[in-house]
Amino acid sequence: MKTNGGAAASGRAFRCEAGYGEGMDAPQPPFWIVPADAGRATPLVFASPHSGDLYPDDMGATASARAVRSAEDAAVDQLIDCGPGEGASLIAARVGRAYVDLNRAPDEWDPALIVDAVAPRASAKAQAGYGVVARLAGDGTPLYGRRLTRSEAEARVARVHAPYHAALAGMMQAARAEFGRAVLIDWHSMPARATNGVVDVVLGDRHGTSCEALLTRRLRRLFEAQGLTVGLNRPYAGGYATQTWGRPDEGFQAVQIELSRGLYWDEAAWAPSPGWKRCRSALRRVIAELCADWRA
Repeated sequence: MKTNGGAAASGRAFRCEAGYGEGMDAPQPPFWIVPADAGRATPLVFASPHSGDLYPDDMGATASARAVRSAEDAAVDQLIDCGPGEGASLIAARVGRAYVDLNRAPDEWDPALIVDAVAPRASAKAQAGYGVVARLAGDGTPLYGRRLTRSEAEARVARVHAPYHAALAGMMQAARAEFGRAVLIDWHSMPARATNGVVDVVLGDRHGTSCEALLTRRLRRLFEAQGLTVGLNRPYAGGYATQTWGRPDEGFQAVQIELSRGLYWDEAAWAPSPGWKRCRSALRRVIAELCADWRA
């Protein structure tokens, strides 16, 4: 696998040089984890499931590299890499979302793509082409010139999705065991067009069910203090991870945060925009204050 160095906190975030098609070395896990700094740990667990940009050799996509990469939450792992230093443990995907979507249920099959798929979760997203193995790229381009076999799709889930969620579960359970509660902040980015450029940040708390209202209100205030406009649950109320871990009565809370790529990313060039430094600095302040809340 050809890679170049990423800028994540671990120093081990790997990136494809040209986008799709460079493959993955077998020994390399499909995600990386950075624990919170000793003495500063909090119940917060940060996750970036869609910032991966590696595509295993067996993907076999016929779409262009630009199309394949269009579903990535571009560089979100780098935007939040200060989390461990402030007290939040961090897990981030290495493998790209177009290969397997870590924010979908493992059986959320798209019958139009997967041959002989038994789809107990024929969700609207899967039917639209965005199941756990996507039929379409983020920009709507068909990813493949053929349908995939069920064994191909199941192999991707087993190779990437299952170990990622096992690791996330371990982090959440360890946080609850240590602190009596665990809080997942599931970080994402959205195309600027998703909110017509009107909203900078969307907080998804499953319409008030995945976390205490106090957490949602606090996050809103923190982002607004940085001059950012904040929306709630529209168009993103929280996906699979938020639904899975949003169980406040059991000591688990979860919030999905969507950042507009218009804040920091040039979507045409697929590279940081002039707003990168400002956005990263604003997020560092938000993260520092959020973690301080949970250390108090």
